[in-house]
Amino acid sequence: MKKIVIATRGSALALWQANHIKDRLKSEYPGLEVDLLQIKTKGDIILDVPLAKVGGKGLFVKEIEEAIMDGRAHIAVHSMKDVPTKLPKNLEVGVITEREDPTDCLLSVNYDGMKNLPEGAVVGTSSLRRQSQLLILRPDLKIKMLRGNLDTRVNKLLNGEYDAIVAATSGLNRLNISAPKQEPLGPPDFLPAVAQGALGIEYDKTNTKLVEMLQFLNHKATKHQVLAERGFLTGLDGGCQVPIAAWSVIEGDLIRLTGFVAEVDGSTPIRRTIEGSVDSAWDIGMILAGQVLEAGGKAILDEVYARESK
Repeated sequence: MKKIVIATRGSALALWQANHIKDRLKSEYPGLEVDLLQIKTKGDIILDVPLAKVGGKGLFVKEIEEAIMDGRAHIAVHSMKDVPTKLPKNLEVGVITEREDPTDCLLSVNYDGMKNLPEGAVVGTSSLRRQSQLLILRPDLKIKMLRGNLDTRVNKLLNGEYDAIVAATSGLNRLNISAPKQEPLGPPDFLPAVAQGALGIEYDKTNTKLVEMLQFLNHKATKHQVLAERGFLTGLDGGCQVPIAAWSVIEGDLIRLTGFVAEVDGSTPIRRTIEGSVDSAWDIGMILAGQVLEAGGKAILDEVYARESK
């Protein structure tokens, strides 16, 4: 192949991610032409509604996948936390690059961390996962919807619309964005979204030449982590807009996976951990999902889906 077209969203973070892969491709294959095709997704267009109420899985990928299927693009670069576990025919996300810091971060102008937020502080997020975990730590907080690209969200904080907001550390690092006060929110008290911080490359798997060209981008450990965490999500039949979190650590040939489900208000949190061979990462995720569902996760998720669909 002499040319590869990358389909991407138009946000600053999506463009950083697409350009990062573009640069790596051009470095690996001197003379290769790589172009970007910017596409607006449903999740980019509808900004006045909480993500969970927009409906459906794949809010940020459907239109991009259509560009691959109709031949306008060869590959797409996704934040893996946005990718549904069920993909269109012939498409696969078979290449996962090395993971960035998967944690979240609390950003504020005036307050040093969660413990120093005032009673009833207004914290911005559109993520039910973040909301539930924030309210476990601080039930007094007032959670206010916050949508938009990462730079837009941080600007709303800097303009005084929120006492604090929560964002993915990986996005902040990639765009070199910060706030006057920052505190990491990470395990064990605050678990990230499934596959947060990992980039995946989606393509038509029947294009064997392209598949072969992309393999140098694969990061084995990250791929195992993503498989385990997405196995957990699949077992729960969950999308990225529900209060589900997962966190995996690899030690030698073993992977340890922790899964979390809770009510949106932070009540009845369920947390379980499982360990097994990295070669069985997906199955481990599915087994853990079964354990969480049996422990009460099914009733919680059924209620969340019923409420958010209204």
